Parts: sequence; C-alpha cells; structure tokens
Amino acid sequence: MDWKQLQAHIPAPGASCHWAAWCELIPGLMALEQTPQDPRHHAEGNVGIHTRMVLDALLADAAWQSAASERRAVMFLAALLHDIAKPDTTVIDPVTGAIGQPGHSRRGAIDVRALLWRAGVPFALREAVCRIIAVHQVPFFAFASRRGETPEYIVRRLSWELDVSELAAVARADMVGRRCEDQAGHLADIELFGELARELGCWDQPWPAADAHTRLMYARGMAIDPAYPLHRVPGSEVTVMCGLPASGKDTWVAEHAPKLPVVSFDDAKAELGLKHGENDGRAAHHAIDKAKSLLREKAAFVWNATHLSNEMRGKTLDLLYAYDAQVRLVYLEVPPAVVLSRNRQRDTTLTNKDLLRMLHRWEVPMPWEAHRVEYLADDGSTAAGRIR
Repeated sequence: MDWKQLQAHIPAPGASCHWAAWCELIPGLMALEQTPQDPRHHAEGNVGIHTRMVLDALLADAAWQSAASERRAVMFLAALLHDIAKPDTTVIDPVTGAIGQPGHSRRGAIDVRALLWRAGVPFALREAVCRIIAVHQVPFFAFASRRGETPEYIVRRLSWELDVSELAAVARADMVGRRCEDQAGHLADIELFGELARELGCWDQPWPAADAHTRLMYARGMAIDPAYPLHRVPGSEVTVMCGLPASGKDTWVAEHAPKLPVVSFDDAKAELGLKHGENDGRAAHHAIDKAKSLLREKAAFVWNATHLSNEMRGKTLDLLYAYDAQVRLVYLEVPPAVVLSRNRQRDTTLTNKDLLRMLHRWEVPMPWEAHRVEYLADDGSTAAGRIR
C-alpha cells in the first residue's frame, strides 16, 4: 500500500465507498467486522457496520462534498480509520457483559501514524488525519468535560492543533453513523460546538492568542485570559529535539547549534561509561542534573533526545517551564527506509526491530507545546506552528 493507492480509493463527491477494496488495501479494517460494541451506544452492531455507516454519512455531508480535495482526503481517512484501534482495546466485563474500548482514540492516532508513514502519505496531511482521530469524540462532550475544562478552552486549544471544521464534520458523521438513544442530544452538542468555534473566530483558523508565551501557558492549563499577554520571566533559551532514532537529530544539532551545550541521555551514558540499556536511570539523573545546572545559570542549550511520547516529552517540558525557559521544539522525520538504513549503519546496539517497536508510542508534538515548534519533514519542508 502506498499514498497513490490510497488517493485512488478515496471517492469523489457523488461516488460511493467500496468497503471491500479498502479492506484489501488496509487488512486491519477486516478485524472491525468481528469487534463488538456496547449496544447502548452502538445498537447498529459491530465496528465494521458502524464504520461503513460513518463513511456513508460523511459522503452525504454537504461540508465534505464542498471541501477542496485535500481536505476531503483528510476527513475521509479520519472517518475510515477513526476506530481502527477498537479491536485491540476492547474490554468485556465478565460480570455485566458491558463492552468498552478505553483509549481507542489515542491508540488509533498512534497506529494510523505508523500506517500512513509507511505508506508515504505527506506529513501535513497525515498529521491532520491523526489529530482528528485522537480527539474525534471531544465534540460529543465539550459541554460536559470530565476534566472540568470549559468549552471555550477546549475549542481554542483544538484550533491550535487542527481545523475545527474538519473535526466537526467527522464527529457529525460518527454520530449519524450509529444507532443510540442519545443521538439527537449529541448531534445538538456537535452543532453547539461548531457555533462556539464560529463565535470565537476559530472555526477554520487558529484562535489568535496575545502571543506565543500566553498561548503556551493557557494551553497547559493556566487560568488566564489568553487575549492579554502574560508577563514572561527571562530564562534559558532551550532547543528541544524530537524524532525517531536516526531521523537526523545529531546532524541538525551539529549544523545549527555547534557551540551550545548539549543535554543527551546517550552522552550521559558515554560520560558514565555505560552501555545501551545499562543503568538507564543513572544516565537520566546525570542528564537532568546537567540540565538543571544550565537552567539555573539561564544558559542556552540543546536537549537532544527522541522525546517520542507525550509523556516523555512532557517530563522534559515541565522541567524547562518550571525554570522559565524559552523553548524551541524541533521535530525531525524521514521516510521508513531512510531511518532503517541509517540505523543499520550507526554504531549502536539499537536494532531495527527495537526501533520499530518504538512506533507504538510515537506522538508528534502539538504546535502549542512550546513557544515555537518546527516540523522538518522528509520532503524537506519546514512548517512553524500549526500544520494544515
């Protein structure tokens, strides 16, 4: 499967979706036909039935039909693959028989990222798809957040991640393409979600925060009005690297920041005389102690690590922001064949098999995670901020 094949199968407005052809192209879709769902929310049946209904609903949606071809591709692929992780996340209560698929949205975004990366789908389009999948249920519950987040906060932050109008179209199709008692109420919530985004001026564009620092702190949960600039305490200027092993991080640092101190777990291991996989905790403490020393001095430096998952990246960023650092996050990516070829040629004990296992925690940074986020993709393009 490659990007040209995927493109050829995406229907044009007025055409129908050929489910069997998609299952042949993406075999993982076939497992949806044997995956049950909670009848309270999906009385229509298994995930395969639901997905076909969602696709039919999307193709009949006026917003999808009138969109440009690239936007139609984003919405179609997001709808096609939005529940791809349900087979692997299904849990059935042995007592009540209740069916759940906890975490399927986040897991689905990760699985689809790896799938589309291997297929050579353009970076920006792929990430637009994955970002919708990761939050495709949010419009259902934006007015009743379990985290206590306001609808305004949810909509603003989402607008810094994706096109809210595309998310709303997929969410609407997801709700129309099912049979459930609360369908009308959820459809009303999706409509209100869209109206709020329009009122805030971020229906199809990012909400204009006062500045990058204000946006960052607001997105991280600080209780402020993001329309007014937040005072920033001066701190270190830190470049945080992010990307799979062998994606070119060391080369980038050598070319763009040759004179800056570098915090690196690999360097820490070398300094401590440790081999790969040996006493990783000690190496991590060593690297963090070096970072804290530089932060106390308010010195500029580079933090060079994979930072693949939100959790691991978050630990680094939490530390940096605790010291008032100004952060530039640089994400690098190259095609699968390049990564595997480079890794084979490197002086490392990390095998390609182990490298590919890392894809299960691969989460590309969001534009609001740092004061500036740069995406350096395999096609040589550079995008600062929001990916379209």
